[in-house]
Amino acid sequence: MQKGTKENPWKLKTPPLSSEYEMYKDGKDGKEILVCTVGKTILHYDYRCINDLHEMLKDHGEWMELGSADEQKHANEGTVEAWGRSDRNPIGGWYGLKKGLRGRFAMYIPPLMEELGLAEVEHNPKNNRMRAK
Repeated sequence: MQKGTKENPWKLKTPPLSSEYEMYKDGKDGKEILVCTVGKTILHYDYRCINDLHEMLKDHGEWMELGSADEQKHANEGTVEAWGRSDRNPIGGWYGLKKGLRGRFAMYIPPLMEELGLAEVEHNPKNNRMRAK
């Protein structure tokens, strides 16, 4: 059975390996999305983020701090989180699609990219980084 579907989601852990969550690819309003389920919370991310982030990391060429933050909190410049909400990324803004829950991009997308063999992700208690494979 294909992985990454609603019936067979990717089972992942946050970069510090402290929490488990699931993700799968779906469609909504004619757009491919990632559905991320963390406990009872459901987040949506634009599916294009996988390829876009991989391309950015390849161009960056070295380790990049994740810098995960909630939507309401500031994301430090030069981090994956800041890129995931920047008007300078390929979609010109947030990859997170649910208002109020658009943050935490750098908490949930990097482990999926690691699972897909597109990136290396550190698994320290804090201040993790990632780079393209």
